[in-house]
Amino acid sequence: MRPLRKVLIANRGEIALRIVRACRELGIASVAVYSDADAQAPHVREADEAVHIGPAPAAESYLRGDHLIAVAKQLGADAIHPGYGFLSEREWFARAVCDAGLVWVGPPAEAIAAMGSKTAARTLAISAGTPVVPGTTEPLRDAAEAAEVAARFGYPVLLKAAAGGGGKGMRIVRGAGEIAGALAAAKRESQNAFGDDAVYVEKYIEGPRHIEIQVLADAYGNCVALGERECSIQRRHQKMIEEAPSTAVTAELRARMGAAAVAAARAAGYVNAGTCEFLLDRTGEFYFLEMNTRIQVEHPVTELVMGLDLVQWQLRIASGEQLPFTESPVPRGWAIECRITSEDPANGFLPSTGRIAHLHVPSGPGVRWDGGIEAGSVVGLSYDPMLAKLIVFDRTREAAIRRMERALRELVIDGVETSREFHLRVMADPEFRRGEISIQWLEAKLPELLARKAPPEAVRAAAIAAALLADRDRRARNGGGPRGDGGGASGGGTAPRAPVPAESSWARAARFDGLRSP
Repeated sequence: MRPLRKVLIANRGEIALRIVRACRELGIASVAVYSDADAQAPHVREADEAVHIGPAPAAESYLRGDHLIAVAKQLGADAIHPGYGFLSEREWFARAVCDAGLVWVGPPAEAIAAMGSKTAARTLAISAGTPVVPGTTEPLRDAAEAAEVAARFGYPVLLKAAAGGGGKGMRIVRGAGEIAGALAAAKRESQNAFGDDAVYVEKYIEGPRHIEIQVLADAYGNCVALGERECSIQRRHQKMIEEAPSTAVTAELRARMGAAAVAAARAAGYVNAGTCEFLLDRTGEFYFLEMNTRIQVEHPVTELVMGLDLVQWQLRIASGEQLPFTESPVPRGWAIECRITSEDPANGFLPSTGRIAHLHVPSGPGVRWDGGIEAGSVVGLSYDPMLAKLIVFDRTREAAIRRMERALRELVIDGVETSREFHLRVMADPEFRRGEISIQWLEAKLPELLARKAPPEAVRAAAIAAALLADRDRRARNGGGPRGDGGGASGGGTAPRAPVPAESSWARAARFDGLRSP
């Protein structure tokens, strides 16, 4: 292997910008790719080069592996970094990149294939001595077999897509009368999401935590675990808040889970960064779920408590570097990440679209913003609703929660609804603050969280913000303020467009709580 000189980033948004920054700090040139929808995106501007790859639909742009490889070769890139999502866990794409003479910044295609099917991954984990949730290792043939297996394990059981992720193709079955309909629905959803209707069954564990173990492996046989991430705050199997370390994991348990993750990774011939996901039950027993063969959305919390740049290490390992340590580091401090999405919590988390009229990013000690948006960015429906990740770090969990509250209050995103106020409510919840959570906690708590009123200081801030906003719009209408369209123009005309009133985040918070602002 030789040091990388130029990397094509086969992704978009915040992760593309994150990789651009890692490349720059390592002295590696970066090539961004973009669809029609992302022509003005920050990652396009910040990269050393940028290439248009097609229309907004991902199938016509970011999922065109052959075109991405051709662009990389045309521009003289010697590697492709897939980020997460899109083609990052496609074995055929990793193999095609290598067959084209390029470096794949990720695990070998064989490791992706081994861990790409959940049933195959379970079999591999069992062979490595890693505990798994009791269940099948082969896809179910029909409802009769599903009923037989469920009766053997005892209800409730969980039907899961073998090629799945993100909660797609997943159904909880609590009685024999539900299993035929649940299996049909899971197979249908799995086929639509992954092009594969294979579904398997495992015992459903009540009230577990979702714990991830980050691993990092080089090409010289070194593989280390980098502590755990607590990912139990989920809605419909989608993670919303992550933290490191976990309140439920002791040093002894961390060592055992780390050893199990390393064993599974070694069994797959793993190289580069990856994550083993586990369920941790109330008795302290843990069970392997799957391995994500890519960098994770939530990798920043591990970076902060471990003092490592995981994306840089992905690039260094792909360049042939050896890990400088062989023992698992000890986590220091506490990190929390909130996924800021363009969703409306007050309206069932429906997606929100529009142009971001104003963005104020939090700053100050221990605050990190990994975002792919800016004022003027247009938020549509073509891609995932995650706009950015807000991450904080402090000495203790309680201090980190207080810092996150402060950072969330500083955050202003005008023009689209966001999950900001929802995150504030979670941070303020007594059970969350005590660490009394599970993967079912948020679903049960959500009605109470959404019904809760804003604190008095939030109401006062909303009133002030609404008054300032009204004054700004009044001045704009009279020609004495900034244009409301972010400075952009259409049609080549010179006459200013009428300003588009933007609702401030605090004004939105007041409306979210059923309050009236003056």
